Amino acid sequence: MRSAKALLLGLIVLSVARAEEPPLSWIDPDTGHRVIRLTTEPGSASLYFNQNGYTADKRRMIYTTPGGVSTLDLKTHQSHEVVNARVRVVVTGRKNNTVYYIQHDALWVTDVDTLRSREIGKLPRRGSIATVNADETLAAGTYVEGDGADYNQPPLSATAPQINSQGHPLDQPLNKGQMMEQRLAAKLPMAMFTMNLKTGSLKVIHRATDWLNHLEFSPTDPTLLMFCHEGPWHKIDRIWTIRADGGKINKIHQRTMAMEIFGHEFWSQDGRIIWYDWQFPRGEDFWLAGYNVQTGERTAYHLQRNEWSIHFNVTDDGQLFCGDGGDPGQVAHATDGQWIYLFHPEKVGNREGLEEPGFIRPGVLRAEKLVNMSKHNYRLEPNVSFTPDRKWIVFRSNMFGPTYAFAVEVAKAN
Repeated sequence: MRSAKALLLGLIVLSVARAEEPPLSWIDPDTGHRVIRLTTEPGSASLYFNQNGYTADKRRMIYTTPGGVSTLDLKTHQSHEVVNARVRVVVTGRKNNTVYYIQHDALWVTDVDTLRSREIGKLPRRGSIATVNADETLAAGTYVEGDGADYNQPPLSATAPQINSQGHPLDQPLNKGQMMEQRLAAKLPMAMFTMNLKTGSLKVIHRATDWLNHLEFSPTDPTLLMFCHEGPWHKIDRIWTIRADGGKINKIHQRTMAMEIFGHEFWSQDGRIIWYDWQFPRGEDFWLAGYNVQTGERTAYHLQRNEWSIHFNVTDDGQLFCGDGGDPGQVAHATDGQWIYLFHPEKVGNREGLEEPGFIRPGVLRAEKLVNMSKHNYRLEPNVSFTPDRKWIVFRSNMFGPTYAFAVEVAKAN
């Protein structure tokens, strides 16, 4: 009798769980665009907006789960676990079908086809790795030297929240602003290093007491590394590049106004342009700015306040942008900004005006709303990215409670 009751109770619990499971597909009534749920595991998430999350063959997407790392076939939507452990994903390889991650204070790589895994090398004390270069010969990271106050997140455990490649939890901490002020003021000595992916050997390429963060190799140039000076954006010169041998450090944006801010930088897929959120000044006027690392040419697309997004991204051909919006508590204080956006860039013609080689090329982003995110809690940043075929925008959301990865179709549903 007891076993029968237990079975019945189990069936009831399973039935309730299935009834509360979010839909797999729907048409957003406010936009007419189709939205699909890509993942089935509560607590699963797509990667951070500037992490490459797609395999080199463009067929699969890497995503995290509470228990490890899985791949999703972008055509069949079939998933397959590739790492069965709590790890910190660094990036998906651009040359091989690989995923790199940190486990037990070491950098590991797994071949997503064969599932063969290999420990590459140990991290330095108080160190982390954030990026892998285009030909998968080097990784790069930072570590804090000495024994100063440790602002890093706690180590991975079965009960710890999921964290991204920078060591931050998926949900933003309530005291993030205070933490960033304290960390910037601490002026901890830091070293930036590379790791040889064949031998695991380390090489320090830069030292500073600035807070070094958000390292990201160029998608195409194996020797070019972008990084930032982290902290409250109005107090730092954020965006820089450096060569993998430590040479030719270059500041990407020069502030010319008090309270001017710029950040959340990311590469174009061809490695030519660094794009970033530019506010001139902070919280008042909003642009998506671009700097061509080959020519020095600058572009800036203007946005309306409600269209500002925490993160932006771009298709591999540079023809479309997307954004994940923001709630009224974000820097734009948008009253109607909780949307996933598609942006169509339009250049503004010179109309026979003055012309100088150093002028910024202006434009406007024409916004199209794709997903109503009013039920999403923006402590979890959606982190948008285009699929390799440019037909879908992937994002993470807690609009149904637990976090899942979703995608919205770029074309409006028929």
